[in-house]
Amino acid sequence: MTGSNSHRLITGFSNPTIKFLRGLRDKKQRRLERRFLAEGLRLLTDAREVGLLPEMLVMATQRDPHPLLDELIAAVAASGGEILEMSGDLLTKVTGKDNPQAVCGVFAEFDTTLGAIDRRTAPIWLVAQALRDPGNLGTMLRTGDAIGAGGLILLDDCADPFSAEAVRASMGAIFTQRVARARWEEFEPWLRQGAGQLVAASLRDAQPYRGAPYQAPCFIMVGNESRGLPEAYELACDLRVTMPMKGRADSLNAAIAGAVLGYEVLAKLDA
Repeated sequence: MTGSNSHRLITGFSNPTIKFLRGLRDKKQRRLERRFLAEGLRLLTDAREVGLLPEMLVMATQRDPHPLLDELIAAVAASGGEILEMSGDLLTKVTGKDNPQAVCGVFAEFDTTLGAIDRRTAPIWLVAQALRDPGNLGTMLRTGDAIGAGGLILLDDCADPFSAEAVRASMGAIFTQRVARARWEEFEPWLRQGAGQLVAASLRDAQPYRGAPYQAPCFIMVGNESRGLPEAYELACDLRVTMPMKGRADSLNAAIAGAVLGYEVLAKLDA
């Protein structure tokens, strides 16, 4: 569904392009098209700044002027992308939101195989196992960007990183972080083929997370929001650390735990 450097006005709900765009809200259709939707000028500007442009730029006919939007339109047109305008009602149909952003874009999905990961490019990598909440997934991407991680590796049955919720929660980090998807049976052999320390928060033979002997490249692994990591995954770790819980809560939110560990590892590696 790539464009041909055209600028079109869409006025009808029955237009096939509307059906295509609405379909990108569905995981099965996203997988089929290998495309995803990103909403908002900030996200699209973040993508442009790292060299990624939407194949299709969709805008509301009634929108406030903005120099960044003008730059984005020019860049998409120069790249041969398609530029579409439609009413706010049609854009609501596309995004499924009553108050949609005035602009959104269609991007090709990235290569999410482990083979696309070069562990040498960053000292820290985040790993999530069976993470089901797209908000947590997006937050982990945002955390990875903040701590200078190379990306997020999703193990087993995780939420879709290209869902509108995950993309929105990433605050643009979907475009700055590598994303890979794999089963544990693929990930563990891949990890052991090169340098890499696997670290997880755990209560099994764990040491305090402060001052633990972290080493780069460090792969920080968090588990499912309700069940945590399977025992076999924890036992396979090179380092297990524990974080103090001073109150009645017995665990942290998965994305928060990843952020706490991530900043501790960053402090250790930067020392």
